[in-house]
Amino acid sequence: MTRPRIAGLLETALYVDDMAPSVAFFRDVLGLVAMIESDRLTAFDAGHGGVLLVFARGKSVEDVVTPRGTIPGHDGHGPLHMAFAIAAHDYDRWRAYLIAQSVAITQEVTWPAGGRSLYFNDPDGHVLELATPGLWKNDADRPGLA
Repeated sequence: MTRPRIAGLLETALYVDDMAPSVAFFRDVLGLVAMIESDRLTAFDAGHGGVLLVFARGKSVEDVVTPRGTIPGHDGHGPLHMAFAIAAHDYDRWRAYLIAQSVAITQEVTWPAGGRSLYFNDPDGHVLELATPGLWKNDADRPGLA
């Protein structure tokens, strides 16, 4: 049997201790638009069909039964990592914007293929990254980043 192809990464989840400052950070600082908001979960449009799920830590450990099926329980601890794709020409603008928003840039990396990354933390200490094309060999054709 031939293995089917994975079309892309759909969701990424972070688990936070206090939803209000985390939701405000992703909405107000990074400009993501919330699609679903509750005391347990906020789902943000992360662009190009991707979704950032921000869960209240500990509120998703148990299975969630819905009329259409059961969602298995999950949770996470510690400083998790995720990266957002940005256009190469927006790198310096993002850097200046984050500094203006009092977001400390923890690291900057220039990758062998020419991509660049800005690293910073969200209110829960998760390691966030803004990355231009040239980080991975499969990222050169990301829509809207030329």
